[in-house]
Amino acid sequence: MSTLPGFLSVRVLRGINLVSRDAKGSDPYVVLNLDGQKLKTGVMKKTVNPIWNEDLTLAVLDAAAPIKLEVFDKDTFSKDDEMGDAEFDIEALMQIIKMDLEDIRSGTVVRTVRPGKNSCLADESHIIWENGQVVQDLLLKLRNVETGVVHLQLKWVNIPGNLREIVSFRLALNGTGRCSCS
Repeated sequence: MSTLPGFLSVRVLRGINLVSRDAKGSDPYVVLNLDGQKLKTGVMKKTVNPIWNEDLTLAVLDAAAPIKLEVFDKDTFSKDDEMGDAEFDIEALMQIIKMDLEDIRSGTVVRTVRPGKNSCLADESHIIWENGQVVQDLLLKLRNVETGVVHLQLKWVNIPGNLREIVSFRLALNGTGRCSCS
């Protein structure tokens, strides 16, 4: 898929039936990784069913790059415990972004992505045209752990402007996902 730079708004909604890593319950938080960018949610105290409802925004230079999600249990006096991980891509979302959807009624399911053999999807994922935006809800089954699902909502944010601005954006990010501007 060709590169279509922009921003991906990821709303980390909640965790469902996460594994307990401490005797008094876990203190989970989520980390998203994409092309050197690392973003974290806040820590939810003593729960295996956290509700974060936090927005994290990733700069996307390559729509084909997978996004890694990790869940950790925050520990005070030792290394944080792993609570599982998952990967997802935004290729289906990007295909829909390129379509002209202005004449479609808000709330319309434009595409359904089904879980595959190597997919972390826990259930079907619907891409919906809602209030002038393309929105995708994901339920991700965590790997390398006994139990746990994380619920996300994705929205694409276009970079306004012409090609020169896009090239400047790429140079500013210097391929790391972090601005090297002074």
